[in-house]
Amino acid sequence: MKSRIGTQKLHWTPRLLARYALFQLPAQALVVSTLLLVRPWVDLPSWFFWGFIVCWVLKDVILFPFVWRAYDWDRSGRADSMEGLRGQAVEPLTPSGYVRVRGELWRAEVSGGRVLVKTGQAIRVRGSRGLTLLVEADCGEENGDL
Repeated sequence: MKSRIGTQKLHWTPRLLARYALFQLPAQALVVSTLLLVRPWVDLPSWFFWGFIVCWVLKDVILFPFVWRAYDWDRSGRADSMEGLRGQAVEPLTPSGYVRVRGELWRAEVSGGRVLVKTGQAIRVRGSRGLTLLVEADCGEENGDL
């Protein structure tokens, strides 16, 4: 099964940049407020005050390439979707239990609740509901995603 990660180009959108910037504003406001409140009691040179604020903003700019995916929750056709992946039942799914997909243990339910899955049987992810995977028994012979 070919992975969908390589087929979809991931990029930053203006909406994503705005979302990230807006989520950084409360922390920025707290830092500025704290510095303003401390300034009368501690002799802070103005270069330190402004330098600290610039460093705080630079921190957010530098971290953005590493954390932007966490702010991109409304992308359709998620590249990290588990739908279609194969795994293996760790315990009987009667109709719910645990499965292993890509080496991770997940709570799972048999989609539709019709066919029960035995321990060690191959499964295929058909969707999710919260953090619970909706799976069905897989009769395929390849175990590429296990």
